[in-house]
Amino acid sequence: MVNPHAATPQASGVTGAGRMLTGLLDASHLAALDQVPALVAEHAPHAGLGEVLIYLVDLQQDVLRLLTGHGDNAGKGVSEVSELRIDATLAGRAFREVRTLRRSGGDGDPDWWWVPLVDGTERLGVLRISAKDADEQAQKCMRHLATVIAFMVVSKRHFSDSYARLVRTRSMNVAAEMQWNLMPPLTFANDEVVIAAVLEPAYEMGGDAFEYAIAGDIVHMGIFDAMGHDVAAGLTANLAVTAFRNNRRQGVELGEISEVIESVLIAEFGRDTRFVTGILADLDTSTGMFSWVNRGHHLPVVIRGGRWVTTLQCPPAHPMGLDLGVPVTVCHEQLEPGDRVLLYSDGITEVRNRHGQEFGVARFTDFIIRAAADGLPVPETLRRLIHNVMEYHDGVLQDDATVLLAEWHGTAQRRLCP
Repeated sequence: MVNPHAATPQASGVTGAGRMLTGLLDASHLAALDQVPALVAEHAPHAGLGEVLIYLVDLQQDVLRLLTGHGDNAGKGVSEVSELRIDATLAGRAFREVRTLRRSGGDGDPDWWWVPLVDGTERLGVLRISAKDADEQAQKCMRHLATVIAFMVVSKRHFSDSYARLVRTRSMNVAAEMQWNLMPPLTFANDEVVIAAVLEPAYEMGGDAFEYAIAGDIVHMGIFDAMGHDVAAGLTANLAVTAFRNNRRQGVELGEISEVIESVLIAEFGRDTRFVTGILADLDTSTGMFSWVNRGHHLPVVIRGGRWVTTLQCPPAHPMGLDLGVPVTVCHEQLEPGDRVLLYSDGITEVRNRHGQEFGVARFTDFIIRAAADGLPVPETLRRLIHNVMEYHDGVLQDDATVLLAEWHGTAQRRLCP
């Protein structure tokens, strides 16, 4: 019996691709994440595509894990085919470089195509698609399929325990559970700005947090480091970030927001009980004006021209929650196109190796500069940075390590699109 869906990619044309995509979109409204693999298997043949496997990246961006659609539970039934190393496989290379790669089948077998799975510019994983004689139109169809699947994954992951189980390679503490549900995606990009962030230790996080949001031409961003490394630290950071969001959404000016955050912390925890250091900042993407407030935190760093580094000086106020009466100053820096602004916590620069040597600001910024010279997109730069920091400390961090990087009018965002 002839399968009516088993057309070649060339024969399927736009009509077949359209049937596949519209079929998936129509079916997606009443589907949970666990149903996505079956829906893809049902509709992909309309466009002449063979088997489609969905691999999602784990929390630390070390491996790609197969979405089976059976309530995936990390650590159970993991096999060679269901988990692929990002730094040691063709699938991982497609993920790192955000480009489609092919593995030839040979002897009449279909080729395997590794297609990046990207929502906007957030790297979610890759697809493995089998297809024979895939021409340019078929490859375009694969990329469109990846886009639709990415939308489906993102729209359904927030209420899916299957997603959380799949992307975790070990158990997570309560503070980290709270923090990961607090923060925005690790990557955002448009024509004006690229924003990327990383955090470790991913499963034992304490009081570090980052935040960013877009409002017209303004990018609001911040990094926070709460006292301690426990659930109480996570609660403090959570309250600070939420107060930051709440007040800026009500039109409170940058210079006042940190004072309001302090009053919220004192009202909840009392004076001198819990405190948070942080940088709160606005970037006007229409002009490149970077404005910021320093609340007892490490100073922002700017990398210019891929080699010149400067620390942005600004009179610091006291950490939020201590109520020491130090005045808050809003400082300004005119950025140049291509500038990268780095906000970071002490877990990045103060981590020590077995010989007691700090990782340091110089090593940190040099890593970013060398990665830029290699042409790496911002998210891949930070992925490699955090792995480098972990290796420097033999894979175990005693403090949270967080980086938030903003690149204004750079070109990296164009390399994030498959």
